[in-house]
Amino acid sequence: MQTVNFGDEKIAPSKIVCVGRNYAEHARELGNDIPDDIVFFVKPNSAISNRPKAFIDEPLHYEAELCFLIENNSFAGLGLGLDLTKRALQSILKEKRLPWERAKAFNGAAVFSDFIPLPNSSLEALRFEMSIDGELRQAAGFDMMLNKPEKILNECSSFMSLQDGDIIMTGTPKGVGKVPPGGLFEGQIFYQDKPILQVTWLAE
Repeated sequence: MQTVNFGDEKIAPSKIVCVGRNYAEHARELGNDIPDDIVFFVKPNSAISNRPKAFIDEPLHYEAELCFLIENNSFAGLGLGLDLTKRALQSILKEKRLPWERAKAFNGAAVFSDFIPLPNSSLEALRFEMSIDGELRQAAGFDMMLNKPEKILNECSSFMSLQDGDIIMTGTPKGVGKVPPGGLFEGQIFYQDKPILQVTWLAE
């Protein structure tokens, strides 16, 4: 089983629950409609990696996201993740109205920072940034989400059992693109404009 770090613990999530089209501008940049209901899809434990790859069968695209670790059916940890996507394959699958798993759930399709405990106060003051080779590519705050984390958790729990250690990825803002080979990814999460988590990844 693949693991993520939460403090001094190594956690093996049984699954990663992902949300699609949760930022309006990202939906528009990919030519997608804004959905009436939350779009869920799942990545398996085998998708977890500690380093983004630029190419697996085709060039991969990055999508940076706020992520939450589950304990006792509640949010316990906060991290930053990359939802890696085979975009060309996903486009073909969408055109044929087929599931996305081949483009979203492959080995290495989910990269995570370490997880830290949640801030004690409201999540509304959270925001994040992702730069590649020193250039800011993605930035978003809590207020830009179409569906807030608590709503995502409640709706997901209404039809799917969440196990301790499972991860929820809350969707990506505009600015997605191809993973550059050897690219240096630098991500930060801010709470009340103070950095509380930093991560760097070097793409393979």
